[in-house]
Amino acid sequence: MPFVDLALARRLEMTHAWRGIEYARAQSRLHPERGIAIEPVGGGWAIFSGQGSPANACAGLGVHGAVAGADLDFVEGFFRARGTAPRVDVCPLADESLLQLLAARGYGPERFFSVLFCPLPFPEPAVAPAANVQVTRAAPEEAKSWMRTTAQGFEGADTPSPGMLDILAPNFYAANALCFLAWVDGQTAGGAGMYVHDGAAEFGGDSTLRAYRRRGVRTALLRARLQAAQELGLDLVLAMTEPGTPSQRNIERAGLNLAYTRVTCVRH
Repeated sequence: MPFVDLALARRLEMTHAWRGIEYARAQSRLHPERGIAIEPVGGGWAIFSGQGSPANACAGLGVHGAVAGADLDFVEGFFRARGTAPRVDVCPLADESLLQLLAARGYGPERFFSVLFCPLPFPEPAVAPAANVQVTRAAPEEAKSWMRTTAQGFEGADTPSPGMLDILAPNFYAANALCFLAWVDGQTAGGAGMYVHDGAAEFGGDSTLRAYRRRGVRTALLRARLQAAQELGLDLVLAMTEPGTPSQRNIERAGLNLAYTRVTCVRH
């Protein structure tokens, strides 16, 4: 595996930032009334995808150089003007000026994420996918099926909530999205997405229906996306998960390794 230096971290952070940008653009097309906004700042991007959206954050700040007080002023004004607390995704390889500014202004950690990656072509995974699990690329006419399946998996319920469907919709309709469905015995069992930017892709949205868990569905979805990324000629893939979870273990078993832990900082 390559050494995780600033150049690699910058690619990982920008790939994630562009996932958020295209998510917000898709949300704007679906709901133009929500006042979606995207602005460049400090080498990164401030992204607002609507009230309560988990995608609301400033991504990529500090990975292209020093961050000025005016940059953080802009971030804070951007989010405060839209009625939400400013959030900044912090890469541990970002310029130290970012941490100094966040500390001086009273930002605190809100969430941690493990950022995992794999250069392509990928090595043979230690665990092969289950033979009875098939994975297909979700066609445009399967949008509702993909959203329903992934929502059911996330919520563990037969009837997904409107709120979860609303969050997931831009993941399917984003311009850089490739979405996949997993099948067991002809029944949909899970779904996942892949979001491409500048020769790299972020994996996300992995979800398995409760009845099909522990049957290799997530492994099959990971393998299918690795293969799809390689066929597209990409040279890097990444995924994010909460640290120390079964999700991280599954991702590592599929061939990705931990690059670093990112923290989201917020100022209330």
